[in-house]
Amino acid sequence: MRDILKSNYHWVTLFTLVILVGLVDMNFWNIESLLILMGDIVPLFIMALGLTFAIYIGGIDLSAQSMANMITVIASLYLATLGLWIVPVCFLVGVILGGISGLITTRFLVPSFISTLAIGGVCYSLAQWLSGNRALYMNSESRDALFGWMLSSTGIVPNTIFVGAFVFVIALLIERRSSLGRQLKAVGSAELAASASGLLVPRVKVLAFALSGGLAALAGVIFSIKLSGGAPSIANGFLLPAIVAVLVGGTPLTGGVGGVVNTLVGTMIVAVIRSSMLYLEVAATHQQMVFGIVLIIAIVFTIDRSKLSIVK
Repeated sequence: MRDILKSNYHWVTLFTLVILVGLVDMNFWNIESLLILMGDIVPLFIMALGLTFAIYIGGIDLSAQSMANMITVIASLYLATLGLWIVPVCFLVGVILGGISGLITTRFLVPSFISTLAIGGVCYSLAQWLSGNRALYMNSESRDALFGWMLSSTGIVPNTIFVGAFVFVIALLIERRSSLGRQLKAVGSAELAASASGLLVPRVKVLAFALSGGLAALAGVIFSIKLSGGAPSIANGFLLPAIVAVLVGGTPLTGGVGGVVNTLVGTMIVAVIRSSMLYLEVAATHQQMVFGIVLIIAIVFTIDRSKLSIVK
């Protein structure tokens, strides 16, 4: 019984939180309210999916938030010019910058938290330069014509949920049905053994960070569409909950286990925690503190200490 609970603790945590928050306010159990909650969290979910690939190999991507911020600016500026092409262009920008983070990590042996933090600084500066350090508004006619469907619902289901589901399926296929997914797991589980077996570990790492960057960029596009604009700091506050979603879902910082299904559950846990703070009237200034505490708890209970001989 203990082993079953331990292997499914993320599901147990989710259902426990849903029950507790529902007891505080019965309206929380309303199906429409839950669907709206899921629709609102889609940009964060997509960012967390990208982070999953970086953490799955034992790395970390601290550029995701700044990447999303920069992409909201690019999408706001060039939607009217590029039309639907804005999505693949922004995704490609994220892939390239994420790949550069991976190259810096693998070629120059720079820890991933430093290389991605540096790329995040580049993204922030580019966003400030492109926007003139001000909030931008998206061309409303272009947005409504091309992406108006995303802001509506099919029945009671927000259409953003279908977007999140599509991205989730693609990420799941990459993880479980592709050679890259198997290579990511091998690197995360035992990097030295993977390298000794002939696997091109640097290439796998670069691809993991490229995926993380691309999905962070996609999250930025969706966020800009939902808000009809962009700014260099519009997605601030996303990084910590996104990392929490990955870790509390069961993908530890040491990598090798977990994956995108765990991140789906972890994101729902984060969504319920955010909602509970609203019901309990926790001030917005204190919410990041709550996620910081949850992050520490998640690391303590998920990290594989057998891979850590020394902690600095």
